[in-house]
Amino acid sequence: MIAAPWNIILTIAFVFTGLVCLIDLAPRLTRTRRKGKPFDGEILVDINHILMSAAMIWMSWSMESELALWVQVGVFAVLTLALVPFPVRARTATGRVDLVGHLTLNAAMIWMLAAMPLLMADMHMPMDVGDGDAMGMDGQMPMGDAAPMMMGTPMWVDVVNVVFVALSAATMLWWLFRLIRSGHHRLHATCHAVMAAGMGVMLVLMNG
Repeated sequence: MIAAPWNIILTIAFVFTGLVCLIDLAPRLTRTRRKGKPFDGEILVDINHILMSAAMIWMSWSMESELALWVQVGVFAVLTLALVPFPVRARTATGRVDLVGHLTLNAAMIWMLAAMPLLMADMHMPMDVGDGDAMGMDGQMPMGDAAPMMMGTPMWVDVVNVVFVALSAATMLWWLFRLIRSGHHRLHATCHAVMAAGMGVMLVLMNG
């Protein structure tokens, strides 16, 4: 669980992103059914971000189920593979960068879910290792089931996490650029900028 008030702030942010994508998805699905066409990249992006928003809200309040984490890793891995061909098919360079940005956030999401136990390892370490509850009667650190909880986050995990935070920040800046330059679809650009910002903030908080 993310500590207050960040859990509330992130919940508001991801409710916003989920609703924007849901509102955008409904008419796209109607048009697709009417024309008998397969799902396009924009529909997959909306579905992807709706599920991502829901997962982020869940992680803001509860992270107790390891099974749920790995199910989500599988879901986002499948969505990522489904989105991979679309940047190549994009008609414009801007469209390709947009889709690469979505793939980047998916990679960050998969990293967050898979590495969560390591990212949050420092949060489970005892605040005072000199406390009698944290140490044995002879002053030795306890072994057995409690031993893994004494380990901090490995350095390589910190480094990889910083990379994904930087990529999330770069994606946010790209969507802010799109928001400023675009005369339309500004709500959608705002949605994706908020999603990227929320991803970066969540990664920082988990690694805090």
